[in-house]
Amino acid sequence: MKRLLLVLAAIACTAGAAADPAERLPDPAQEARARELFREVRCLVCQNESIDDSQADLAGDLRQVVRDQVKQGRSDKEIRAFLVDRYGEFVLLKPPFSPGNALLWATPGIALILGGVLMALLLRRRVASSTEAEEASRLSQEEEARLQVLLKDE
Repeated sequence: MKRLLLVLAAIACTAGAAADPAERLPDPAQEARARELFREVRCLVCQNESIDDSQADLAGDLRQVVRDQVKQGRSDKEIRAFLVDRYGEFVLLKPPFSPGNALLWATPGIALILGGVLMALLLRRRVASSTEAEEASRLSQEEEARLQVLLKDE
């Protein structure tokens, strides 16, 4: 049992040390900038993780590409543009608003507006039908007079 726990602990430690120090940039400011960019780039294998969090081989390759771009002195905007040109907007975890993805960005707002309009229409219909039902249940003057006569007889 202890051996199993030791093996599991060793595996967990090696997974945490997956970022090879030899891959890191010698300049700490450049490495910090690269790490910040890693958090904005999607792992194309995992799709819901940044390349900073992913252990996939492709994520490692993308980290190296970003480090190379940073080392060459390119700006963050240029690096993002390079990645988008190469892999498409999907590579960014938060793609910018553009005419190509306007519908994607607008869909939640459109859904909220349509839901509000639908709810208002349904509530208006419910109020109108309850008012009509109330009016339909009222007695006419003739019926009211006959009811008064019946009530007096009792």
